[in-house]
Amino acid sequence: MNYQEALQSHEIFARVGEIADKMGLETYVVGGYVRDFIMGRPCKDIDFVCVGSGIALAEQVAASYSQHVPLSVFKNFGTANIRLDDYEIEFVGARRESYRADSRKPLVEDGTLAEDQERRDFSINAMAISVNKSTYGVLIDPFDGVKDIQRKIIRTPTDPMITFSDDPLRMMRAVRFAAQLNFDIHSDTFDALMQSASRLQIISGERIIDELNKIIMTPKPSYGFKLLFAGKLLHEFFPEMVELQGVNSVGDKSHKDNFYHTLQVLDNICESTDDLWLRWAAIMHDIGKPPTKRFNEKVGWTFHGHEDKGARMTPGIFRRMKLPMDERMKYVQKLVKLHLRPIALVSDKVTDSAVRRLLFDAGDAIDDLMKLCRADVTSKNNNKVQRILANFDKVEQKIVEVEEKDQVRNFQPPVSGEEIMEIFKIPPGRLVGELKEEIKEAILEGQINNNKVAALELLHKLAAQKGII
Repeated sequence: MNYQEALQSHEIFARVGEIADKMGLETYVVGGYVRDFIMGRPCKDIDFVCVGSGIALAEQVAASYSQHVPLSVFKNFGTANIRLDDYEIEFVGARRESYRADSRKPLVEDGTLAEDQERRDFSINAMAISVNKSTYGVLIDPFDGVKDIQRKIIRTPTDPMITFSDDPLRMMRAVRFAAQLNFDIHSDTFDALMQSASRLQIISGERIIDELNKIIMTPKPSYGFKLLFAGKLLHEFFPEMVELQGVNSVGDKSHKDNFYHTLQVLDNICESTDDLWLRWAAIMHDIGKPPTKRFNEKVGWTFHGHEDKGARMTPGIFRRMKLPMDERMKYVQKLVKLHLRPIALVSDKVTDSAVRRLLFDAGDAIDDLMKLCRADVTSKNNNKVQRILANFDKVEQKIVEVEEKDQVRNFQPPVSGEEIMEIFKIPPGRLVGELKEEIKEAILEGQINNNKVAALELLHKLAAQKGII
């Protein structure tokens, strides 16, 4: 089968083929580019394999351009890459690999194209198209990758038990590709994945989270999470999420399955955001429910304080899973802590003070918080869903009105601690903090306007009461 049309998207294919012929190198474009072309997907990453030195080929290709082409060489890995506009182009020599039981780092030797294809993770990534003149465009597909694309199947080229034992990260990649492409995982491959799940322990947290984040960024990440759960992979690195699964019943009282509820919330929020960390907030929003679950004979199952518990759990989970311990973690933590607050503002009797406090606590995250709250509405009763969403419309209108009037989002005290010390000639200490706090509370309660004149007037009254002046 000839795929010359796959090589017409960029002049690099003919150029590499011509240089490879001069160097006497059997050379192919392989992997993701071939897969994506057959699937009709755009691809900016092009990988070449040659039977020989990939570095030498890359050097000759880079030198063939009249303009400077950035070349990066990684001798330890036997690879090199060049960047052309927005294309990343990698060169590597064909190789065969062997593994030790305690590591996913292979022992690498020079190999043939067949050996190179055999070592690849999945049949859909093991296809190659020749760029040499005599066989230009010929597809080499020893493991029926084209058929697997047509059948929408993720399948390993060789024995999946060996494939996953050699490099357990491939189990995460199997789920990731299934989620990205909306493919099934072949039954033999999935059985091997389930049996090999514990091998994931030798993989670094950074590599696992990289694959997990790619799953989270798919259009419908619940599919990937269901595969991770069914394959017992999620149990290896995210036990807190596994704990959400299941329903307890006492008599006629039961609670919803919080694992599948969380996945629905995640899918819901993906309809309104591509932000990875807002999607993480959806994943984490009910993570505190298992440790706060209680049964009350009058009301049934309760999860009182799960938002506070979840917020306290967030840093530990992020640290263990090698997620960033910076403002992104604090953002997720804030949304977890506040995700129940907006629903309490639905009543017509809610005061502006309550809205001001939510604005103060949420700051710039208020809009994302409202997206999370809307995504959290997962009832099968459509009338109930529409009623709750209409209530959130009212809450958002209140937020807009209060913010326009009082400007408390990202509140900054109208009078700073330094100004207080200067005005009253007092040293730093608890008294300064108390004065600032009382001014803040007066603004949030609506007792004074959020401006410097009103704050200074109150400051002098408070100072007089405390005997400072």
